[in-house]
Amino acid sequence: MTNRDMTATLTAAQDTTFTAITTAIGNDEENRDMTAEIRPFRVEIAQSELDDLADRLARTRLPQPAPGDTWEHGTPNHYLREAVEAWRAFDWRAAEQRINAVPHFVTDVDGQPFHFIHVRSQNPEATPLLLLHTYPGSSVDYLDMIDSLVQDFHLVIPDAPGFGFSTPVTEAGWDTARTARAYDALMRRLGYDSYGAHGSDQGAMIARELGVQAPEGFLGLHVMQLFSFPSGDPAEFERLEPQDYAALEHMQWFQKVGGYNTMNASRPQTVAAGLSDSPVGLLAYSELFHSFGNGTSLVPLEKVLLEVSVAWFANAAAGMSRSYYENAASAPQDTPVNASPTGVAVFADDFQSVRVFAERDNSAIVHWTRHPRGGHFASLEVPQELAADIRAFFAGLR
Repeated sequence: MTNRDMTATLTAAQDTTFTAITTAIGNDEENRDMTAEIRPFRVEIAQSELDDLADRLARTRLPQPAPGDTWEHGTPNHYLREAVEAWRAFDWRAAEQRINAVPHFVTDVDGQPFHFIHVRSQNPEATPLLLLHTYPGSSVDYLDMIDSLVQDFHLVIPDAPGFGFSTPVTEAGWDTARTARAYDALMRRLGYDSYGAHGSDQGAMIARELGVQAPEGFLGLHVMQLFSFPSGDPAEFERLEPQDYAALEHMQWFQKVGGYNTMNASRPQTVAAGLSDSPVGLLAYSELFHSFGNGTSLVPLEKVLLEVSVAWFANAAAGMSRSYYENAASAPQDTPVNASPTGVAVFADDFQSVRVFAERDNSAIVHWTRHPRGGHFASLEVPQELAADIRAFFAGLR
C-alpha cells in the first residue's frame, strides 16, 4: 500500500478535517480538556494567503548589495533575486497536495498543540520511530524518506513547538528537555510502549535528550550530529585522528558564520518581527539550507522554497527563533551523559562529530558511519542513503 492509498483509507474513516490556518489551539481550560484527543489535520492554505504572499514577493526590495555580492557577508542579492523569481512561480497547491498525501494529526501535550505526520507500517514487526526535524525545517524534512522507511517503521514525524504547524507556542519553557518529554507522551498516546528516534540539528539534540531521559521502552537514537566539544583535557587531543582536526576547522568556520545562533538566543522577538512581515527576510534568514556546508549544500531550491513556504504560512518565525532562547536559558552547567544505544551518521559536508569527544558524553555509541556525499540536510539531499543508515542502526539493536 502506498502512502497515498494509506491516506485515502484513513480519510474515508474520518468525518472531520482540520484547516491548518484556522486551527489555533489556545491554553484555556476548554482546550486543556481536549488534551488527550488526537484530531485529523489537513494543510489547506486560504487563497487570500497565497495572494498576499504573491503581492509581497512582487514588491520585493532587496538590500544594497555587499561588495562582490558573495556569501561572505550573508545571503547575497544574486541568490535572493533568483530565489524570489522561483518562489513567485512555485506551485504551492501541488506542494500542498504532496504534503497531504500522508496522514496528519494534531493533539495537545502539556498545553501545547503538536502537529505530526503518522504513517503506520503494514509490517507487523515494524519499529515505531520518531523522525525529528532540523532548524529551520519542519516535518516536511522527511517527506522524501517516508516510502523507504515505512516498510520497517511506524513513522511519527512531529513539528517541534513553534515550528511548522505546531503553533502557536502557548507558554515559555519549551526547551529541548520539555520537548523530549512531550514526544514521549505523544508516542504513548499513539499506543507505542517502545520506540526509537532519529534526528538532525535541533532534532538530534532532542533525540539525545530522549537518550538521557531514557524513558521506559526507549530503544535508542540515531543522529546525524553529536554536538560534543573539547573539554580542555590535553589527553583528548592526543587521541584525535587527522580527520578530527578537519572537523575542528569546520567548527571554527561555523562559529564564525553562525550569527543567527546569538540573535535567536538573545533577541528572538526582534528578529521575528522582520521574518514574520517579510517573506524575503525569512528566505534570507533560512540561508542554512544553502550555506551550512560553505556552499556545498545539495538541497534543491524547490525544496528550500517548500520549507520556507511552510514557515511563512504558519507564521512560525517567532516560535522557531525562541527555541534557541529557551535552550540558552535552561542550559545545564554540566553535560549529562547519554547512556542509551546511539548511532551516528556523519555526512561529508555536515558538522563533523568527533568521536573522542562524543564518547565522553555518550557512553553507548554502537554505530558510527561516514558518508562521502551529503550535508546537514541529508533528508533533503540524499534521503535514500540516510534511510539505509537508519535501518542498519535499528536492525543492529535487535
